[in-house]
Amino acid sequence: MFVVVIAAKGAAVQNCFGFIDGTARSICRLSQNQEKYYSGHKRQHCVKYQSLLSPDGIILNLKGSYPGRRHDAGIFRDSELYEQLERVAAFQNGSRFVLFGDQAYGIRELLLCPYPGRGVNEAQRNFNTSMSVVLQAVEWGFQEVLTQFAFIDLNKIKNCYYRI
Repeated sequence: MFVVVIAAKGAAVQNCFGFIDGTARSICRLSQNQEKYYSGHKRQHCVKYQSLLSPDGIILNLKGSYPGRRHDAGIFRDSELYEQLERVAAFQNGSRFVLFGDQAYGIRELLLCPYPGRGVNEAQRNFNTSMSVVLQAVEWGFQEVLTQFAFIDLNKIKNCYYRI
């Protein structure tokens, strides 16, 4: 079970079963409606995806594509993933499974994130450190998709063509 694996890696949360994160994939500037796809944060035109991953890198849920200007929290809200979790995320003993994501998602009963800012105490810092180690699974999952499907990486495609 994923909960056992995550806890065994030293995570501070003992009932975490997966990790959620968003990614932005670069696209060419569109001739129409380009402002929807421009991410001021990334300073590029892009589409966004949201992924829920297990600790072994399996993509449990993938939502997208969304226009690049959408915030991760808005994508999460529109995906209705939280409502699905509320229906199914229960242990037999009555406790609940939780997800872990970055601060963009905010804290809810079934969704945890790191403590924000520099003014964290030692216990909060230890929590953040223990969870950041296991949170790397999300980034590995996105990297695996890019490795298997290199044609979706715009930067690699741009470099394939010779200019005459």
